[in-house]
Amino acid sequence: MIQIGKINTLNVASRIGSEIYLASPTSAKVLLVDKKPPLCQVDEALDVFVYVDTEGHLAATTTIPKALVDDIAWLKVVSVNRVGVFLDWGLPKDLLVPFGEQHHELEVGKSYLLKLFLDAQNRLLATTKIEKFIAEEGFYFKAGQKVSLLIADKTDLGIKAIINNTHWGMLYENELFQPVQKGQKLDGFIRQIRADGKIDLTLHQPGYGKVDELTDKIITKLKDNQGFLPLSDKSPPEAIYNAFGVSKKVFKQAIGALYKQKLVVIEKDGIRLV
Repeated sequence: MIQIGKINTLNVASRIGSEIYLASPTSAKVLLVDKKPPLCQVDEALDVFVYVDTEGHLAATTTIPKALVDDIAWLKVVSVNRVGVFLDWGLPKDLLVPFGEQHHELEVGKSYLLKLFLDAQNRLLATTKIEKFIAEEGFYFKAGQKVSLLIADKTDLGIKAIINNTHWGMLYENELFQPVQKGQKLDGFIRQIRADGKIDLTLHQPGYGKVDELTDKIITKLKDNQGFLPLSDKSPPEAIYNAFGVSKKVFKQAIGALYKQKLVVIEKDGIRLV
């Protein structure tokens, strides 16, 4: 079955002149609308984005947009007319945000967080009313679980992020050692699920699996630097992150493990290979 608003793998069903039609074993034919279609043969498989065009017909393109249906994305307004505003989402035909799907007036040239959805006619639209799609509580997530994050708003505590397009989470300011920007997509991890069900996040893999990986990196870097590194458990978190891309807590666990194995000694100004 073809999924509207998503990437589908379809086979070339036929070529009629310059027109290429695609289909799956269980679907009707879909016209490939690329102005410069790829070189392909009948029965060849293509990954295409499928949507409903202005005439209500299914259409396909090999150009992949910046966001798919059910995604939340950071998109720029490029024009306004009597039905709504239009967004640049990477396809020749801009994406519509009807006026009824706007919390407030959207300005040309500015970017906003929006949710993509299908209307009753299976047309792909966007809305700024994302709160109704995002849950605050996430009891089924597990500590240490890897997730996809979309950076949202800054708060007094840190940075709110959207998890897997479905839940809110928090990256705390005092644990964030790299710059992030609103709309940025990156991988993160569940740090903990609080008693109220709200989710704390981290950009660093928690647990001793990360520690074991880091100990190898520390030994390698020590050997590359004549057996000494000017980093210790007293070093600023920023310096540790710049060197190894981890939090100070993980770094301290790693050098503690190496010290117990008698592989390093911890000096006032750094660590030294034994």
